[in-house]
Amino acid sequence: MAVEDIRGALRTPSQNTSRSNVPEIPRDESPSARIERLGCERPSAFLNPWTELFCLFGIVMSQFLTEFFVSGFTVILPPLAQDLKIPQASQVWPATAFSLVISSTLLIFGRLGDIWGGYPLFFAGLAWLLIWSVVAGFSSGAVMLNICRALQGLGAAAFLPNGVMIIGSLYRPGPRKNLVFAIYGTAGVLGFFGGIAIAGVVGQCLRWSYYFWIGAALAAITLATAICAMPYSTLANDSRRQVKMDYVGGVGIVCGLVLTIFAITQSAHAPSGWKTPYVLATFLLGILFLAGTWYVEQHVVSDPLLPASLFAVKSMTPLLIALLLLYGTWGIFSVNGSLYFQNVLSASPLQVVVWYIPIGVVGLVVSVIEGYILHLVPGHVLMIISGLAAVGSQLLLALIPAGGGSYWAWIFPSAILSTIGIDLSTILMTVFITTAVPSSQQGLAGGVLNSVLQLGVAFVLGFTDIIQSAVVKDGGLEESYKATFWFGVGVAGASLIILMIWGRIPKAVSELTADEKREHDSL
Repeated sequence: MAVEDIRGALRTPSQNTSRSNVPEIPRDESPSARIERLGCERPSAFLNPWTELFCLFGIVMSQFLTEFFVSGFTVILPPLAQDLKIPQASQVWPATAFSLVISSTLLIFGRLGDIWGGYPLFFAGLAWLLIWSVVAGFSSGAVMLNICRALQGLGAAAFLPNGVMIIGSLYRPGPRKNLVFAIYGTAGVLGFFGGIAIAGVVGQCLRWSYYFWIGAALAAITLATAICAMPYSTLANDSRRQVKMDYVGGVGIVCGLVLTIFAITQSAHAPSGWKTPYVLATFLLGILFLAGTWYVEQHVVSDPLLPASLFAVKSMTPLLIALLLLYGTWGIFSVNGSLYFQNVLSASPLQVVVWYIPIGVVGLVVSVIEGYILHLVPGHVLMIISGLAAVGSQLLLALIPAGGGSYWAWIFPSAILSTIGIDLSTILMTVFITTAVPSSQQGLAGGVLNSVLQLGVAFVLGFTDIIQSAVVKDGGLEESYKATFWFGVGVAGASLIILMIWGRIPKAVSELTADEKREHDSL
């Protein structure tokens, strides 16, 4: 609903006009009651519940597809690498190229969404992912596969922030928005499980190519459904045209992140580790790019890619740091955990799928419950619970007895706690950040949020790769995985400390939007 519509709805009955898209207001309804009611109603942009349902299906499925192509690839990687003759040291790149490209370009696509509106970039991203998923299934070697995975990441980087932008622009703060973002967060968990499940079946029964082609088919269904249901008129916002693209910041951030993450990841496999010249050179160059970009953004650019106003929001910076660390522990569980189950505990791909069933079930339940209680329970409490769950999940994996213990005693509770740890935090932060910023920065909000999540996985997995490579030489494969889990305990613990001290998030109640608050303050 547009700001003008809300302003009209919040007037007293005598002031209300007869505009058809403004709900009829009872004469005895107070302004606070109206705000509460508007936070629960279906947005007027949707003509009926079906258009809302199918529009949300398209956006939710975009989150599903991203996790599908992250988690499932880990399961399908062993038979794929054998077929394409990819050596062990080179397998890290097709596994990380997708997330690396997403994390390094999200902010650019988020800003482009604020300039052009979410519609063109959301659908272009889905179409791009569809094309390169089909092509990836025909990969004939490691180079072609790496290129396809990187180009897949560009598609996800385009639709992820703009999907968040569309939801954030359509829904007012309140219980309905909380529930919608809870469902959106659930899609990530279901996508993680769905990717593993489908990859497990494909790895057991079919050629690995079908994993990519099934993902392409899901992308096609998502694209077609969203095109038919998207309320296009709500995406036109003249204020977004005033936002300019920060090309200097965009180039600096992309180069800095790619070079830094490349150096961290490659250091585990380079001949002399960090002493290898090209590793040290790319790392230093990446740091210089990031430092230079920060200086330019602060002192030179008039419309920076990361405006200071975003980090002026109370608790925003520590919360983003904590979320980065929390999602990094999710990467340890999903990637290192999956490899540990298969390579050490000798679990088959289908057995891993069965072991991960609780992730999908518990993730769905937790997300729906959270959607209903976000306006009742302080966010600070939920974030602390999230941090505690992440610590517990990593600790259980680290303490599994040598040779493997009981699934029900160790892996089952670890999977449940891992799901709780990431679900509570990501859903809450999505609601928090999209409520805190104005409509002209909703794409930026989606870009920052998803960039933090993907960077968390990329950075933490880069360090776990270094740890594992160092430990496996003397301690063996099992001890090398255990070392990564202990590292996860430390990462989750650091996140918990940050959340306990600085993670102050209020209840997600019905209230004025950021635009309305700004307009009210200017009166």
